[in-house]
Amino acid sequence: MEPHFELNEVTKKLPKHLHKFIVKQPYDEYTAQNQAVWRYVMRMNIDYLGKVAHSSYIDGLKKTGISVEKIPHMQGMNRILKEIGWAAVSVDGFIPPNAFMEFQAYNVLVIASDMRTIDHIEYTPAPDIIHEAAGHAPIIANPEYAEYLRRFGEIGAKAISSAKDYEMYEAIRLLSILKEDPNSSQKEIDEAQEKVEWLQDNMGELSEMAQIRNLHWWTVEYGLIGSLENPKIYGAGLLSSIGESKWCMKDEVTKVPYTIEAANVSFDITKPQPQLFVTPDFAHLSMVLEEFANTMAIRSGGLKGVEKLIDSKNLGTIELSTGVQVSGVFTNVISDEKNRPIYVQTTGPTALANRDKELIGHGITYHAEGFGSPIGKLKGINIPIENMSPRDLKAYGIYEGEQVVLEFEGGVKVEGEVITGTRDLRGRILLISFKNCTVTHGDTVLFHPDWGVYDMAVGVEVISAFAGAADVTSFGDVGKVSETKTHKIAYSDADKELYSLYEKVRGMREEGTSSEEKIQEIFELLQSKFKNDWLLPLELLELAVERDYSVKEAIKSHLEILKGNKSYTTLIENGLHLLPEHSM
Repeated sequence: MEPHFELNEVTKKLPKHLHKFIVKQPYDEYTAQNQAVWRYVMRMNIDYLGKVAHSSYIDGLKKTGISVEKIPHMQGMNRILKEIGWAAVSVDGFIPPNAFMEFQAYNVLVIASDMRTIDHIEYTPAPDIIHEAAGHAPIIANPEYAEYLRRFGEIGAKAISSAKDYEMYEAIRLLSILKEDPNSSQKEIDEAQEKVEWLQDNMGELSEMAQIRNLHWWTVEYGLIGSLENPKIYGAGLLSSIGESKWCMKDEVTKVPYTIEAANVSFDITKPQPQLFVTPDFAHLSMVLEEFANTMAIRSGGLKGVEKLIDSKNLGTIELSTGVQVSGVFTNVISDEKNRPIYVQTTGPTALANRDKELIGHGITYHAEGFGSPIGKLKGINIPIENMSPRDLKAYGIYEGEQVVLEFEGGVKVEGEVITGTRDLRGRILLISFKNCTVTHGDTVLFHPDWGVYDMAVGVEVISAFAGAADVTSFGDVGKVSETKTHKIAYSDADKELYSLYEKVRGMREEGTSSEEKIQEIFELLQSKFKNDWLLPLELLELAVERDYSVKEAIKSHLEILKGNKSYTTLIENGLHLLPEHSM
């Protein structure tokens, strides 16, 4: 089946299970007011961020093909992004953290296709195209930062979640959707806010995914770079928020050196951040990331790693010392007195792999009911099975056609007839298969002969545990798309009439067809029908000032009156600041 999005050298590498998160950019649904909001924010950003953003930002806007004048088309961005080895895809709001990270690992920027409304022009709790395209994209033009982002995705995609993490994701997604929709009731918003706050207070011990999301938030989203005394902005959340990009520079916002401790500092997506972390340079980000990765189960494995997978209740993988990988939903682990796993078990479809490639004949169809295996050394034998030569195996009776009793140090006993073994390319034995096999631990029967062939994974220890499958093709369409969809805003007839005026002004500016009569006519309509709209008068004033039309004085007076509304004061003043000095 043909994918429903544009394929290029970067996106064609995406695994198929990520395709379902990609949506067609709804470009035709952006209103003329949406376009004006984009233009206002971008003009403000370039004027202000040129002074306070990392030097890569302004250059990056040019390199990534992002225009000040109009919301970018994804296809156009992709044509330019591929020059720096990246791509962009459109998605519907927040997607699950593991999927988000995995896109990043493939050098694909996930861009929320919605556009913030004028009511949230300074800051939106929902991801939108200003945040993603104008915030994230320009900084990835910096090669060192781009590699940090890719590596972050690679490590983050393997982070193990807790069962509560997905509940939190859904709660935040719903709250952001409701807050951005002008048709939402206050009751709906309050209830969603209460659920997010309750979950934040009751998450328990932070999972790896929760911790790595914290690191992502305090760097990729809300990071500062340089010195504590004079930091610059590089985080996309700050770059895309007129309000927070100014707020963050004030002394009221505490500036903290960025260290691994940021992993334990949670955030509230619905409020301005009370403190921000400052990295001295982009290289330091990668150093902290590697330091955190060393604490993750992907690098430490062991009993704790298996327990994290069991707690997650999601698809995960363990890797044994031989390199054999077991992917499935882990439900049980038996440990010894030294807190070492001596038996692991999955329930439901399971796949076995080596070096991230599924072992032939050991996919989810064959292991449909689950998989279990002892781990460790044999009792009374110094040499582990994995290090035994064919001669050693024969000496200990582990040989095709032999009836054998294997008793492991942890107390697990495997009794059955050896059918065959599976080895890797280097000759190391990965699996031993038995028929008429019984597996026990004390009085507990772990496998019964009636259940068929018993495949035993070979390995002394669990060296790694991580989220997802070893071979991304083993489980087909893993992960799910949220059932909570971004709301399509219902526009009234009055809204549509206002947007048609925005369209006329945009046309005059782009085509150079403005006249004093046209501007006067639209201005009179605004005064009579849309008295509270502040952005279109600013655009009219810009045209009037450029041509030195006399109507500019009346528009200025109208804007001075609108400034009396505190909600608009700063927005209007910022817009007036962008006009040529002689106009004021």
